[in-house]
Amino acid sequence: MTRSTSRHCAAVAAATTGALLLGACGTGGGQESLHDRLPEAIRKAGVIRVGSSFTAAPVIFKNAQGVVDGLDPDVAAALEKSLGVKFEFQDVGPFANVLPGLLDKKYDIGLSGITDTRERQQGVDKNNKQINEGVDFVDYFMAGIGIVVGKGNPQRIAGLDDICGKSVAVKKGTIHDDLAARQQKACEHLGKPLKVQQTDADADALASLHAGRADAYLTDYPKALYSAQTVDGGQSYEVAGNQLQPRPYGIAVRKSDSQLRDVLTKAVNTLVVNGTYDAILAKRQLTAGAVQNSVVNGGS
Repeated sequence: MTRSTSRHCAAVAAATTGALLLGACGTGGGQESLHDRLPEAIRKAGVIRVGSSFTAAPVIFKNAQGVVDGLDPDVAAALEKSLGVKFEFQDVGPFANVLPGLLDKKYDIGLSGITDTRERQQGVDKNNKQINEGVDFVDYFMAGIGIVVGKGNPQRIAGLDDICGKSVAVKKGTIHDDLAARQQKACEHLGKPLKVQQTDADADALASLHAGRADAYLTDYPKALYSAQTVDGGQSYEVAGNQLQPRPYGIAVRKSDSQLRDVLTKAVNTLVVNGTYDAILAKRQLTAGAVQNSVVNGGS
């Protein structure tokens, strides 16, 4: 069996509603289109409204021409072709605004390099206190956490314990923010307090590291690599240690929108099957984060 055939069948097996994907494992034709399965309101509008924070290269950002760019817009463009509707991005500002805006029905989905976590699914905070109704995720990529440090790693940081007694920058409302808060407690037990600087954008966190206000910057591993490879021609930063705690990225959907969630899952799996997904990741040099198939709430 070829790699593409194997992934094709895996995607079919992962379909959440029991209905076969288009062209499943060598069969084809005569099935209802993915466009026809979309909620009626979206079919009539011809648009899926997307909430995003353009602050996370190479996942989603504005390029030098001021155009929205990155992995997530590439995935959205491919989904447009599969679903026959337009994906219309809205800039919500800081990343911490993405999920609240979705729950307030300001747009239909959240697509912004969002890590699928149990807390976000269940709508609880880091202390397990209920803060909202939660969201569902259509998973499409895997990414861990990276530690960005200055070139040459002057503080000799290799893992989380090494940031105790130092200062780290994180983007507010992210899993890195949560991780840093948990690490603060561990560092207190070691008698080495950890200072955490919260920022609204990755660029602000990098600026803090560059200015010496922070010794390290915690972010998604793809973003960490991108910063190390591209900022100042790769001369200013490097990634310390290995990727930490890999988890899936997911397209966020309100729990009440199960019909849209299931169609998106099938659409992503169609991209996996026909090779479009692999081509997108190869273009962005992100093949290490490939998933074999899309599932719902795989991060729990």
